[in-house]
Amino acid sequence: MRTAKHTVLAVLTCVLGACASTTTIVAQVPPTMPPAGQAGTEGDTLDPNWIPAGFGTLRQDDLALKVSPANGLQVRAIPLDERIIRLLSPDSYRSLRELLTSKNRELLAMMERNRLPSYSIWYVSFFAQEQGETRFSPQEFIINNTGRDFRPLDMLPITPGFGEYRLRQRDVQSALMIFDGQIDVNQPLSALMESTPSVTDWNRVIQRIERERSLVRSRAAAAPKPPR
Repeated sequence: MRTAKHTVLAVLTCVLGACASTTTIVAQVPPTMPPAGQAGTEGDTLDPNWIPAGFGTLRQDDLALKVSPANGLQVRAIPLDERIIRLLSPDSYRSLRELLTSKNRELLAMMERNRLPSYSIWYVSFFAQEQGETRFSPQEFIINNTGRDFRPLDMLPITPGFGEYRLRQRDVQSALMIFDGQIDVNQPLSALMESTPSVTDWNRVIQRIERERSLVRSRAAAAPKPPR
């Protein structure tokens, strides 16, 4: 019998290696994920939220959780759940997939270090509006979901200088932040940053997600089928 560590690594290897065309590092993806080539308009798994890629039209802002603390800092967080980011426009979806693929090795090392059954990866950006220097503490970005507060387990900087935790006006610093995979983005959630709650109504985001999933299925069904 494989250990939990081996199970997690096997899934992630499939996610970022052999199955690179199918899915990415996400929470709630079962270990029985199909191999590459089985994706299609009928869906990839028995998960009713699974949809084919390449038919979405949403913008990243449509799926973002936003917080605006009083010091002029703005925080935007996007869940990198494959079943969510497939709703994005093809170019936006591709850019996030390429970002995850480029950070494959570092993400695998972080997950092996934390040793949990599943993980939720978020693309989090910190933006400064005010003049002068704005400091931020990414560890204070907390997600509340399913009656629990989830703090980041680890983070992987994307932009140079992220580790300095400070911003000049109009400056942006971003990172991939790793949370426990028990976060369920299909349930109401909110965020807290420096004691300030998020301004995003996640129930509306869920409605937007469900509506776009239905549209994606319709577009995929109407698309010409490739010759066999």
